[in-house]
Amino acid sequence: MNILILGAAGKIGKLLAAEVLARTPYDLVLYARNAYSRLNAIDSTQVKIFDGDFRDIGTLTEAMIGIDVVYINDMGDDQATNIIIEAMKKVGVKRVIGASVLGIYDEVPGAFGRWNKMMIGGSPRMQAQIKSARAIEDSGLDYTLLRLTWLYDQKDNKDYVITMKGDPFRSTQVTREAVVQLIIDIIMAEDERFIGKSLGVGEPDTEWDKPSFY
Repeated sequence: MNILILGAAGKIGKLLAAEVLARTPYDLVLYARNAYSRLNAIDSTQVKIFDGDFRDIGTLTEAMIGIDVVYINDMGDDQATNIIIEAMKKVGVKRVIGASVLGIYDEVPGAFGRWNKMMIGGSPRMQAQIKSARAIEDSGLDYTLLRLTWLYDQKDNKDYVITMKGDPFRSTQVTREAVVQLIIDIIMAEDERFIGKSLGVGEPDTEWDKPSFY
């Protein structure tokens, strides 16, 4: 299997690349701005690196040749998301996993929902996330959206709980390590249970008024 990580120099992108290399025989294409300097510590025959941004359809198209799964690490630019979709269709890649954020459907209730809206609800970036998610859902691609709650790092904490679209989303936090575990579980799934789904991603037993680190 060939996996393209768009935004590979981000924290989750780097963790995902390391886990894929450690646990699978899959080949990786790592795509990021200033990729050669930011990803120079990765040395593997399983890896190709592309330097570009999400609006560069020529470089995106080249990077997608032979790819089975595209992971988008950031959908905070809806114009870029549309260009990624265009590039995928041009090359014929169908499978995409996109990292979005909680609240794009106004699905977070209670005190946490009010806190989350205060923090990010009215931002231009949130509006871009909403448009990006809609574009992915309407794309005709075999998509999985991940609506990530507030992120933190904790080594070896890979516990996650998922919430389906239409259900209240109450988990206030989740580790990046758990998000990576879920992405790998999705990639390695032998059935189609994750396709066409928008999943709220949180940590079990974190239904609080706000994340513990705030």
